[in-house]
Amino acid sequence: MASKVKTPKYKLKTHKATSKRFRLTGAGVLVRTKGGKSHLRRRTSDRTKALFTEMVVVEGKKIIQTVRRLTPNSK
Repeated sequence: MASKVKTPKYKLKTHKATSKRFRLTGAGVLVRTKGGKSHLRRRTSDRTKALFTEMVVVEGKKIIQTVRRLTPNSK
């Protein structure tokens, strides 16, 4: 009898850029950070700069599927 050949199990790697930009809340809602926070902000008003800190809920079904595929270890 021939012995069974084991196929290797591959580790799923997290896409680091995606994991830094998106987060899952406790309720399982996908949220993202806003862009434009890093530089060229001198002429921006304080109110607009304060709005950059808010997280935005991601609503597109396809982008949610893509983010979950790229970050397999996020719960």
